[in-house]
Amino acid sequence: MKKIGLATAVLLAMTGAHAYQAEVQGQSEYLQTKGAESTYTGDAQGTFYFKDVDASKGPLAEAAFLNKASNVQLGYHFDRQKDFNDHSSSVKTQSYGAKGEAYYTTSYVPVPVYGSVSYNHTDVTDKETGYKDKDHGDRYALEVGAMPADNFLVAVGYTNVTNGYSLDNFKAFNNGILNARNEANTANYRYKTDAVTARAKYVGAIDNTNMAVGFEVDSIFVRGSAAYGLATDLYLTPKFSVGATYADTSAFNSGTDHIWGGNVNYFVTPAVSVGATFTKANATDGATDDSQTIGMNARVRF
Repeated sequence: MKKIGLATAVLLAMTGAHAYQAEVQGQSEYLQTKGAESTYTGDAQGTFYFKDVDASKGPLAEAAFLNKASNVQLGYHFDRQKDFNDHSSSVKTQSYGAKGEAYYTTSYVPVPVYGSVSYNHTDVTDKETGYKDKDHGDRYALEVGAMPADNFLVAVGYTNVTNGYSLDNFKAFNNGILNARNEANTANYRYKTDAVTARAKYVGAIDNTNMAVGFEVDSIFVRGSAAYGLATDLYLTPKFSVGATYADTSAFNSGTDHIWGGNVNYFVTPAVSVGATFTKANATDGATDDSQTIGMNARVRF
């Protein structure tokens, strides 16, 4: 009977049950940076939802958001980059993160409210010098928001970023390592550890079709200056989407001016998806660290 139960669970995961409570994702990016050897990054993320997520309506990629599904997440990131001219010099980065998101409806507020809290811990080690960050790049973030309309979220927050290496694991997974690094440098502008964040997200159906569209805007404010990012996805079917991203940090001397990219995602079944990404970061005038990545990702729901 145990074997039959296990086989049934695997079959449902592969053929497409329309409800799930856990999700495991992995991705790797091939990173090229001017002046450094090309390398690969690795990311893993696991999410547990407190209630079953109904994936039978709308884009499968946004099922949790459409369900207002409260959850807890764990994330991990790894990369190692070597100097192009000195192979003995390599910097290894490992980052670990935990995050909780909650949606709540109460009679005291006429719309659903939202809150999130996260913690990330980043270790950076230089092989040549033996240098290792003693503060571990600890990073905290808090967000509060509301949903004034169906599938539309607005939120503001606060983040404390110890140094420019303090990665947000979840941004690294969702937006790529170039965006995550640039966001950390921006948040730690001139060694200021405190920053204010704001974002808005919307997912909606396109009338008289089975297509949908999604938009997300996020901003970070440090010392009176702001940087922002834009992301949009077109869901040609509930299973298949194409998207584009853009980030502008020209207000900060972070070494990067603009970051733009594209992505494609396909659900082989409602429980299994694969995707590909591309990002390119243009260095500011006088900097030499133009970078680009090509990435692959996969997820399983059960």
